Amino acid sequence: MLPTPESLEGKPVPNVTFKARPNDQWKDITSDDLFKGRTVVVFSLPGAYTPTCSSTHLPRYNELAPVFKQHGVDEIICISVNDAFVMNEWKVGQDAENITVIPDGNGDFSEGMGMLVDKRNIGFGMRSWRYSMLVKDGIIEKIFIEADKEGDPFEVSDAETMLRHISPDAQVPEPVVVFSKPGCPHCARAKATLKAHGLQFTEISQDRKINSSVLRAVSGQSTWPQVFIGGKLIGNADAVDAYFGAAKAA
Repeated sequence: MLPTPESLEGKPVPNVTFKARPNDQWKDITSDDLFKGRTVVVFSLPGAYTPTCSSTHLPRYNELAPVFKQHGVDEIICISVNDAFVMNEWKVGQDAENITVIPDGNGDFSEGMGMLVDKRNIGFGMRSWRYSMLVKDGIIEKIFIEADKEGDPFEVSDAETMLRHISPDAQVPEPVVVFSKPGCPHCARAKATLKAHGLQFTEISQDRKINSSVLRAVSGQSTWPQVFIGGKLIGNADAVDAYFGAAKAA
């Protein structure tokens, strides 16, 4: 049986040592290293590369990381019962530069949380249940635990739910996509403008599949870059500058 939020809130996180490989070098990382004197958001999930974890859970926390930091969060940590090699490769493949991945390979942390569950029926062995929590100086202030039901529920441990708890009035930025071309100075300028305004973006670079025909089909334009914000075509670098100029004037 899974623990209740009430049984965990106000309690310290488990005191364990993680076997991690930051910068491809073995390093022991303790719970104190991660949590002592800091405000940390943790989300834990059944496994790297699994569908919900890869398509939604990790990407959205990564996307909203700058907003969390604006509201006092020092770090966002993803914990899973996987080894360090798997976690590191998953992070690279997800372009999750804003997330610290921590391998709970032996399940010690998950077991200490009361979240280690038996997934042998699908060949996973023992894995973590899906949850998220806000930890301040090693103490669990708030935890969202997915309902104990069949399958892989994903209803309350998402990034938006945690952000609303931390700051109900936080402004969530629109998703941004940049169609760019390698070596293009206008593309570099548009990306610099987006970064200067604190916007995370997904960059889709020209290659054999993302070519000028794709650019025209998507945007109706043939020059690089083309920037979309919230599903709306903004346009090239000049248009991006004008967009933020108009927003500032308003």
